[in-house]
Amino acid sequence: MIAPRRHPAQDHFRQPLTETPFHPRLAALCETESWYNWAGQKALHSVYDEELEYFAIRSTAAVFDISPMIKYRIRGPGAEAMLNRLTLRDVRKLAPGRVQYTAWCDDAGEVLDDGTLFRPGPQEFRLCSQGRHLPWILDTAEGFDCTVEDESTAIAGLALQGPASFAVLQAAGFSGLETLKTFNIRDLPHEGGQVTISRTGFTGDLGYELFCPAEAALSLWDRLWSAGAPLGLKPIGYNALDRARIEAGFIVPGTDFIATDLALRADRARLPDEIGLDWLVDPAKTQFNGRRAIMAARAKGGPRHVLVGLEVEDNTPAVGAILYHHKKREAGVVSSAIWSPMLKRNIAIASLDAPYGSRITEDLWVEIYALRELRYHKLMKRARIVPRPFLKLRRRTVTPPGLV
Repeated sequence: MIAPRRHPAQDHFRQPLTETPFHPRLAALCETESWYNWAGQKALHSVYDEELEYFAIRSTAAVFDISPMIKYRIRGPGAEAMLNRLTLRDVRKLAPGRVQYTAWCDDAGEVLDDGTLFRPGPQEFRLCSQGRHLPWILDTAEGFDCTVEDESTAIAGLALQGPASFAVLQAAGFSGLETLKTFNIRDLPHEGGQVTISRTGFTGDLGYELFCPAEAALSLWDRLWSAGAPLGLKPIGYNALDRARIEAGFIVPGTDFIATDLALRADRARLPDEIGLDWLVDPAKTQFNGRRAIMAARAKGGPRHVLVGLEVEDNTPAVGAILYHHKKREAGVVSSAIWSPMLKRNIAIASLDAPYGSRITEDLWVEIYALRELRYHKLMKRARIVPRPFLKLRRRTVTPPGLV
């Protein structure tokens, strides 16, 4: 019997995850074999032990492979105007050699994603994000004198984070970075080409992100590893990074908010004001995607939802816990939570339904189901709203680095 022919599109689920340019080095060091899918590429949950990896971020230096991050290169005389239409912040205020944290919305004002916008030159930008948005960006670019290129696989990236990160770069021969301030970028020579180094990161600590052509990735890794090993440099996976980012109060799409194009229910998408990104919105801009809807929502009396930081009594992380007011009325849900090793506090990020979190801020409780020896135990613990970031380190911003 002759088997029926299958269309190639029917076999898309059989396609294995691709490997990042740094995969050979990470695979050689990996002890856990805990890989996951990040934008179709293999990424690590942990390399050897997520707790020790976390402490590498906070006590020495840690390196994390950010190559799967989506990266778009936008060039041309109209690039600035197009990005000013796409994103919430005023791109005209972003000077060459700087980075801007930003977000972008659909026409209903609901957040599609957040990310970082790099400006290497007057007419050149790189937009980095978790999700893929090429069709939306191309539609926005229609009529503007610019080109948009997906360079996600062509450019490799590393996040070098921790109090010894500057010392690692210095030992690796990357000179002149003592004057590099937060959210600044600089190109430095490497292997006959160049590596772009920005003083950015997702840990709330002193840190840098390095970008280079994929073919130069292994030589960049070896250069950093050779210099950093005596200084305590360790490879880390996402689980350790996630602990640090929660302490820093940073939000993650898919966890702390749902991108509007991925939301299965219409009421799950969020306006910027509803996820703590109201400060990104520049109302002085006369045109940007979603402006009319965002301004109309503000005129009606404010957001329907409020994103807050919480401190929870006890030491059991409240991941996925429901919040209650007066132990009776549901008020929201916890999206991210950990016991902070640095703060010795039980912290969380939560989304509350207004007026909880805005007018009503007292007598909040979380309902935690803790699995202990194959049984769930229901814990009702008091929670109080606290400012984010939970952890603020002076060394993150001090220049020259290494003085605190």
